[in-house]
Amino acid sequence: MRPQRRVTRRATAALVAAVGATLLAGCGTDGGRLRSAGPAPTAIGPARLWPQLPPASAAPYDYGEGATARIPGITVPHDDVRALDPVAVVQADLMATTSRSSGSDELPADTVRRITACRTAPDACPVLQPYYRDLTGVGRDDMVLGVRRSDGRLSVRVYMAHAGALTRIMAVSDAVISVELAGRDVIMRVPSAITGYEYRTVWSWDGRQHAMLPTQDEILRKTQEAEPTARPSAEPSPEPTATSPSPAVSEGRR
Repeated sequence: MRPQRRVTRRATAALVAAVGATLLAGCGTDGGRLRSAGPAPTAIGPARLWPQLPPASAAPYDYGEGATARIPGITVPHDDVRALDPVAVVQADLMATTSRSSGSDELPADTVRRITACRTAPDACPVLQPYYRDLTGVGRDDMVLGVRRSDGRLSVRVYMAHAGALTRIMAVSDAVISVELAGRDVIMRVPSAITGYEYRTVWSWDGRQHAMLPTQDEILRKTQEAEPTARPSAEPSPEPTATSPSPAVSEGRR
């Protein structure tokens, strides 16, 4: 049996060598030789301009980050924000004091009047239906609310419950193309003054600041969608896996 096994191994090795030679002979029109694709462009590293200038130590304008507020008069049983009345939340929010002197999206007086009159004039109430998503990663839902402003912009607000109290962790207004929930992010898209482009801002929870912060802010070519109307739609689908969007951008950016 041993001689037979040795013969078999030799035959197999010879067959593999023959097949390999055939394949090599048939590769390419130049007998398998590599051909140059031409000279590669020279890599150019980044060059710092005006290195003598001192770096800035503060932003030129307030972007609204960290402008949180405890909502007075609202208790959240079992920290379940789904049990809350969205209109009552926004009405109570009108009395809230932000953690910073600026940065919250102050609502126009006419919008405030319509919010106050939501019970008696529900058809004119600017508070949109809420959406729910665990944006803070604590294992329970937060509330995402939209308020249609009288100036055509949309105020996007996020509220979280903790220890039976309610805190606003995001408030920003802008002319909105769309607002989306993606994972634990709020993605906002707004028009740009540059023709054919739009802003896209991603807001994410920051556990150190205890607020939703703009973690990505970019300008992109417009997608092929219908142009936004002056007012965002008031009737989104009830429980979105992905809702509509818009970037929260301050006036100084555009």
